[in-house]
Amino acid sequence: MNKRFFLKATAVLAAAAAFGTAQAQTTPIKFQMDWRFEGPSAFFLLPVAKGYFKDAKLDVTVDSGNGSGGAVTRVASGTYDLGFADLAALMEFHANNPDAPNKPVAIMMVYNNTPASVMALKKSGIKTPADLAGKKLGAPVFDAGRRAFPIFQKANDIGNVAWTAMDPPLRETMLVRGDVDAITGFTFTSLLNIEARGVKAEDVVVMQYPDFGVKLYGNAIIASPKILKENPAAVKAFLTAFSKGAKDVIADPAKAIESVKARDGIINVALETRRLQLAIDTVINSPSARAEGFGQVNGPRLSLMASQVSDAFNTKTRVKVDDIWSGAFLPTAKELDILPKAKK
Repeated sequence: MNKRFFLKATAVLAAAAAFGTAQAQTTPIKFQMDWRFEGPSAFFLLPVAKGYFKDAKLDVTVDSGNGSGGAVTRVASGTYDLGFADLAALMEFHANNPDAPNKPVAIMMVYNNTPASVMALKKSGIKTPADLAGKKLGAPVFDAGRRAFPIFQKANDIGNVAWTAMDPPLRETMLVRGDVDAITGFTFTSLLNIEARGVKAEDVVVMQYPDFGVKLYGNAIIASPKILKENPAAVKAFLTAFSKGAKDVIADPAKAIESVKARDGIINVALETRRLQLAIDTVINSPSARAEGFGQVNGPRLSLMASQVSDAFNTKTRVKVDDIWSGAFLPTAKELDILPKAKK
C-alpha cells in the first residue's frame, strides 16, 4: 500500500514538474528599439499587443531607444538580446571594434532602403544635390544620413559643405528658422516634423538617398551572438511572429497605431499614422524590397554597401559581410510573403 502510494505520489509530482517546465519554456527576450515610440514602432508593438510573441512562447519586452548606435552597443553589451538598428551603424561597430567579444549580427532586413534624405526649403533655391556645394547643412553628429553623406556626396559629385551639429529636437526648427540651408534625416521623421513647424510639404525639397544613387540598406533586426548560439529556436520564433505582425501593420496602419498609442499616450495619432504609412511606402514596401523579398538582402548590394561604409566612415578595418549578416534564422518564404503587390 505504501509502495503504491509512493509510486502514485511520484507520478503526480513528475506530472506537476513537467507542467511547470512547459510553463517555464516561455523565453524572455529584451528588445531595444532604435528610437522613441513613433509610427514605425508599430511593427514591434503590434505583435506584442496581439499576443503573437506570446503565442510563440516568447515574453518580449520592447524598450524605446535614442539612436541606432545605442541599439548596437546595448545588444553588444548583452543588456539586450535583440534590437533594431541602421545596418551602417552595425557595420561601423564591427569594423571599428574588431576584437569586441560580442558583436551583434543582422538577421532580418526591415528597411530595404535607407530612409535617409537631404531636405531643404524650396525658398532656399536648393533644387538638386549639386546645389548643396558651399551650403550649411545641419544634423546631429550620430544621424545616419549625416554619417553616410560622404557616399551621397561622392555619388553626386557635390563640392564641400559645412556642418552644424545640434540635438535632434532642434534639427527641423533650425532649418525652418534659416539657421542652416539643409538637413539630413529620415524622410518619415524630418518631413513630418518640418510640417509640424508650419511648412507645407510642397514647399520642401526632399532628396532621398536611394533616388540619387545611394542604394544603402536601412534598419535591420540585430541579435547578440549569445542568443543565436544558445537559443536559435527562440530567434526563429521571434522573426516568424514579427513577420505575422508586420503583415497586419502594412494591411491596416491606422489600426496598428493603437499599439503605439497604448505605449505612449501623448502621441499625435493622425501624425504618427502618416509617419507609419510614409515608412511603409518608402522603405518597407518599396520596389527593391518586393524584388529582393521582405527580410532578405541581395549579396552584391550588401557587399557594395560594406565597401562604401568602410570608405565613408573611415573605419579601422574593412567591413566583412559574412560577419555582419546571417539569413539562417529567417522564416519560410511563405511566412515572408507579406508585401502587397505594387499599386497600378
